[in-house]
Amino acid sequence: MLVGSVLSSLVATVLVGAAAPTVRLAVWLGMIGPLVAALGTWVAVERMFRKQPEKVTGVLIKAFVVKMVFFGGYVAVILKGSGVQPMPFVISFASYFLALHITEAVRLKRLFAPS
Repeated sequence: MLVGSVLSSLVATVLVGAAAPTVRLAVWLGMIGPLVAALGTWVAVERMFRKQPEKVTGVLIKAFVVKMVFFGGYVAVILKGSGVQPMPFVISFASYFLALHITEAVRLKRLFAPS
């Protein structure tokens, strides 16, 4: 998750070029929030899976609530307080949000698959 997100953000910022530093910042800020949330959730899920696999659903529910609050605050702070262009941020945020949640779903499927 981490490597893929960072590499794709690097590619996006190179494609945008040096002429648009606010767009590059928006791309990176759009990636960081979903990445932090996905990594935090995955660490919690893996720890609980090793201890008590039957409690992973509870961890996912708690993570969902925390993510709702976090994302609401994160998007508001970025759009109101950072001065980045809203459209590149929203596109980046939505893209990483979807991609990282799909990655989490695939990893959960593999985690619970019979060995």
